[in-house]
Amino acid sequence: MNPSKLGPLKLGLCFSLLALLTSSSFAQTPASTPAPDWKAVLQNRLSLYGHRNWIVVADSAFPAYANPGIETIVANDDLPSVLRYVTGAIASSRHVRASVFVDQELYFVDARDYPGLSELRKQMTELFAKSPTFTAPHAEMIAKVDEAGKTFQVLFIKTTETIPYTTVFMRLDCAYLSDEGEQKIRNAMSAAIKPQAK
Repeated sequence: MNPSKLGPLKLGLCFSLLALLTSSSFAQTPASTPAPDWKAVLQNRLSLYGHRNWIVVADSAFPAYANPGIETIVANDDLPSVLRYVTGAIASSRHVRASVFVDQELYFVDARDYPGLSELRKQMTELFAKSPTFTAPHAEMIAKVDEAGKTFQVLFIKTTETIPYTTVFMRLDCAYLSDEGEQKIRNAMSAAIKPQAK
């Protein structure tokens, strides 16, 4: 229909209707969509995850990855609270356990520059007292996660923490097979395929 043949009133109504449709149907942006509950996301992913998946609890400046294998969600909570919840959820699961990696740089950050760092280190030590815990340079940990994300799902949970190098990387392993049990199986396999001595 030619707009020039419509009267001013009808033309005005058309524009009003168009504006109404636009505001009701298309005005929502990703920013206005409520963020998913991070605890619910974690519980959902944990039931899917197994050996070689990663869960990472990160400080607030950690970047979002472009790799589709690496998922990033935001928890508007402090790092110790998120760590306690995540480690508790892993401990409560029947199928996975975690090997914990922390940045080597964390132990070289001057606590005088970051109030609360000494207490955070203490809480982390207590929290991981019963878990295998390793340190590695930050760049090495990023490389490990990058590589893992090419094949396995990785979940990053960003916290409100503003102390650098406080990110905690947790590689999931099978809860019902210990490292010693795995080695026992490997040894038995090696013994079975060795040629018999004459």
